[in-house]
Amino acid sequence: MSDVQVKPRHPVLRIIGRIPATLTLVVVVLAVGVVFAGLWSPFEDSPLFETVAYGLPAFIEGRWWTPITGTFFVNHPLVYIFTIASFIGMAYLEFRRGSRVALAYFGVGQLFAIFGSALLLWLFAYLPWPWAQAEALALDVGPSGGTMACIAAAAGLLAAPWRVRALVVLLGFTFVTLFFWGSLADLEHALAVGLVLFVDRPLRIARTTLREQRLIAFISILTLLAVEVLTFFVPTDGPFGHTDAADGSFIDIAIDAVVILILANGLRRGRRWAWVLSIILGVFNVLTGLLFVVLLFIVPGAEIESSVGDLSVAIAQSALWSVLLVYLIWVRGAFRAHRKATIGAGGEPSVDDVKAQLHAHGGGTLSWMTTWGGNSYARTSNGIVAYQKRAGVAIVLADPLGPEESRAESVAEFIAMAERAGLIPCFFSASDATKAAVPATWRSLVVADDTIVDLPGLEFTGKAWAAVRTSLNRAGREEMTFRMSRLSDETWGIQQQLRAISEMWVGDKGLPEMGFTLGTLDEAMDPEVRVALAISAEGDVDGFLSWLPVYGADGKARGWTLDLMRRRDGGFGPVMEFLIGSSAKHFSDEGAEVMSLSGAPLAHDYPPDAGAIASLSDWLANMLEPVYGFGSLHRFKEKFHPRYETMYLLFRDESDLTRIGAGLTRAFLPDATLRQFAGAGVELVRGERD
Repeated sequence: MSDVQVKPRHPVLRIIGRIPATLTLVVVVLAVGVVFAGLWSPFEDSPLFETVAYGLPAFIEGRWWTPITGTFFVNHPLVYIFTIASFIGMAYLEFRRGSRVALAYFGVGQLFAIFGSALLLWLFAYLPWPWAQAEALALDVGPSGGTMACIAAAAGLLAAPWRVRALVVLLGFTFVTLFFWGSLADLEHALAVGLVLFVDRPLRIARTTLREQRLIAFISILTLLAVEVLTFFVPTDGPFGHTDAADGSFIDIAIDAVVILILANGLRRGRRWAWVLSIILGVFNVLTGLLFVVLLFIVPGAEIESSVGDLSVAIAQSALWSVLLVYLIWVRGAFRAHRKATIGAGGEPSVDDVKAQLHAHGGGTLSWMTTWGGNSYARTSNGIVAYQKRAGVAIVLADPLGPEESRAESVAEFIAMAERAGLIPCFFSASDATKAAVPATWRSLVVADDTIVDLPGLEFTGKAWAAVRTSLNRAGREEMTFRMSRLSDETWGIQQQLRAISEMWVGDKGLPEMGFTLGTLDEAMDPEVRVALAISAEGDVDGFLSWLPVYGADGKARGWTLDLMRRRDGGFGPVMEFLIGSSAKHFSDEGAEVMSLSGAPLAHDYPPDAGAIASLSDWLANMLEPVYGFGSLHRFKEKFHPRYETMYLLFRDESDLTRIGAGLTRAFLPDATLRQFAGAGVELVRGERD
């Protein structure tokens, strides 16, 4: 009897199967809307509304069933859109934690919101507070208290740092709607969210990173600006009174917007001056609000408003500023960055210090690139980190230098130092070991595959090496000469030939030579860098390579990394195969262990299930191919049958990618002009059409 294979269910069906409670509530709400015509006519106008709606009047009159009945009605057809959408939080919560937990959050949140708001309004109604007295007479329907509780609980399940960000946005929404519009539903939402935050305690600001503390301040102060603009165009009717639209000076709002945007950017980068000015502005707004509250008991409100405008907006904004002021004081340690702040303990290391680290402890195949110009250096407790500061990003090149056992410590120290300086830290072309050393919440993108040829026992035998053998044999017939040398030891004539070949290659690209992980002849002049020359029978250089040393822990070069690859137009055809094959043989005879052909950016072979990252990388590779030929270079290196080691871009989360992209562009093309970028763009368009 053969086994019967069960066809797996569609992913959508699997998700539906895990959220039965959410779907049941949605169906019940829609069914009630159909039966009682609430889907096409306002239910709040129905005679049945007062019978099923909950609120303080319902409880006073003994209608204790209303928290149940009122949950499944919606007061207006348009509100159904938002009501059904709000169940997304419960669906996510049920998907992650099960139906019982989701129903518990929904039920407890709904009942607490209903009874809590009724109790508060019953107490506040004894005060001379028009808003409380008006809302104490209001009735409401809908499941929004329960769904808001589920949204808060679902936000608490998100991975860091999105958990804190989602909760801050949710709190901002509840505060703004309560302070400026203040309906019974807004009060219920605030109580439901507050209950979940109090019980689950998912928002622990003191335990967040410096970056998140700054981001919260950034979002909060922008929220204040958005509220000011919104209340200028939209009338409000909240706990602090009523305002009309377009009541105030547009010029004042424009000035406030400029000031707050400048402060927001400074807070995002952790600048001390922005924190100080924000504290001053916050104190001013809070004192102004308190002054208005005092004046209300002395002078009639109409007389004050005729002089200073709507008091309700000023007092509500003062309340929001007081929250922000408390927060800024609480996390004041996050705002100590200065524009010229240096990264590292002690003085900045020199290039000689970097080379000493490489000689003493070794490094990876890209580590010698950290000795090039354009890099800055941060000293850690037991090592050195090479980085470039571009567009507000501290881009670490390759892996930290120093003892292998100190890598995790160096990574953690550099991240902390960069964030204190107000920079975005990331690691470019990092190895698996550095990937393991960054915080678990960090993200990674594959940027290239390091192509490594193992040299011990290397023989160009068999069908697989036919192309390399053919190039070596043809070079012998055409009297091509291979020479491994140092560029600084070559004659002036040879050096000039190499420069002419490079300048011709660069001129064909429309962009200047790329930097950062791609060197030039200036870097090849280093005495520790070697060059491989292909010299024709006439004495002309038909092509050349430059090789960077890869040091081991014993201070000796255990391998070499390919950097420059240049050929003369019209010269020996398979010159690159000849040069690389001859170099491999030469290094193998010297006893080297590895030869890295380096990595071709955006040329990684992704697995079939890689998803969106693979699609994005492939698209970029296809677009850039007409300009730099990364894909064809990757295919060329496959002739030497290398093994692959993945190189990563390591970063905090997706919100950093825009800035990192701008920083990497400037790191690779620091001298490119707008005209050159435009010219390269034409090539990209042509390549896409082809």
